Amino acid sequence: MDYSKRLTLLHALCLADSYDDGAKPNISLDDYNAVDSAHYLTSFVTFRAIQAAMRQPVDERHNNFDMLSVYQAYAMLIFAFLTLPLSHELAAEGEAAPDLTTAQVVIAKTLFAGISDAELMEIIESGFHKFKLIGDAEAEHWAEFRENLDKLTVSFVVAGTDDDSPHSKEEVLPLFGQLLSQLCEAFERD
Repeated sequence: MDYSKRLTLLHALCLADSYDDGAKPNISLDDYNAVDSAHYLTSFVTFRAIQAAMRQPVDERHNNFDMLSVYQAYAMLIFAFLTLPLSHELAAEGEAAPDLTTAQVVIAKTLFAGISDAELMEIIESGFHKFKLIGDAEAEHWAEFRENLDKLTVSFVVAGTDDDSPHSKEEVLPLFGQLLSQLCEAFERD
C-alpha cells in the first residue's frame, strides 16, 4: 500500500472512531487526499495527546498562554514526521510537497477554534519558532525527543493501517501524551 493510501485510510478510520453515538460516516477513500489527511491526523493526534497528558488548554489560554504555542510546535513536529514519507512519494510523482505554511494555519485553526485571529497568529508564530528551535537543536535530549516522536508517528500509521502490526492505534495514542508532557515540561522550565 502506498503511503498516501495509508494516510487516507487512517484518516477515515480515525474519523469513524470519533463518532461517539455509534453512527458512522459514509466513507469513500476517493473523497480524501493525503495532504488533507495529514492535516486531520496531526490535529487528531495532538488533541489525543493533550487529553492523555491531562492538559487544560482552556485554562492555559488565560494562565499560561505560551503553552498553546508548545501544542502548536508539537503538532507541527507530528505533521513533519507524517509528511516526510509523503513528500518523497509526491516528489517521485512530480507533485509538490505538503506546504508547511498552509499546514500551520489549518492545524492551528483546528486545534484552537474560537480563538481570535490575533491570538491565533501569536500561537502560530511562537509555535513555529519553537518548532524550528526543536528541529535545529543539536543537544542530545532534543535529538532523542525528535527520534522518539518520529518513531511513534510511524508506529501510529502502521498500527492503524496494518493488520499485522503488533500494536493497535489505541495502544499507541497514549504515548503521544507522554511525549507532549516531556515537551511541556521542557518549556515550563525555560
